[in-house]
Amino acid sequence: MPALAFAPTPAPLTRMTPEIELPSISFFGRSLAVYARFFALDLAALKGRDVLDVAAGPSSFTAEACARKIDAVAVDPAYGDTPGALASRVLLDYARMFAEMRAKRRLFRGASFASLEAAEFDRRGAAQRFLADYGTHVVQNRYVAGSLPRLPFFDGTFDLVLCAHLLFTYAQRFDFDWHLSACRELVRVSAGEVRLHPLVGLDGKPYAGFARLRRELRAGGIASDIVAVDYEFFAGADSMLVLRRAGS
Repeated sequence: MPALAFAPTPAPLTRMTPEIELPSISFFGRSLAVYARFFALDLAALKGRDVLDVAAGPSSFTAEACARKIDAVAVDPAYGDTPGALASRVLLDYARMFAEMRAKRRLFRGASFASLEAAEFDRRGAAQRFLADYGTHVVQNRYVAGSLPRLPFFDGTFDLVLCAHLLFTYAQRFDFDWHLSACRELVRVSAGEVRLHPLVGLDGKPYAGFARLRRELRAGGIASDIVAVDYEFFAGADSMLVLRRAGS
């Protein structure tokens, strides 16, 4: 069967919901190579540095980063579960996510992957690497149970903090105060930068409270910058938000 190539954006269909529909926050992960693109990471410069991946799910970033001598830690509310339970969750959530992606192909762009099948292969490979590493290293605190807006780490623990596909992706599930608290918490545990991607929701539209969020953060001593990245798999997901303490 030939690969499912990306098609030109079709005319709108009146019965089709114009966004990805998920009943809950999906347990869905990505590889280090993908992280490097949408977070604009210099992997060589991160060797020996402390990096935190927040709401990491079954991403293989932490496993692959540690193999490169980056001191990476992942945090997610699901990490209290057994490897078997997480494997079952991967099976269910991946099936649901890829069914939605195929039904809403017009929301995806072909610059990052040649086809949805190529993207699925990459995502499933990341999940398998995560599951293999989780079973070995969860007892060594490489994978920590926790969730925003309160993380189980001391102030300034990490040189770099990453958070992908949570705050703005699932914006409708959290109110503005949660978003503000989450951003402040990410900055609290960072000694350097926080990088957030993407800045759009499941409909491909920017977070409605974005300007207000940046104003509130600035008033609290947190600087923010929108930075373009060389990656756009989901429509509109071509930038990241960089947070840091003002003056740092």
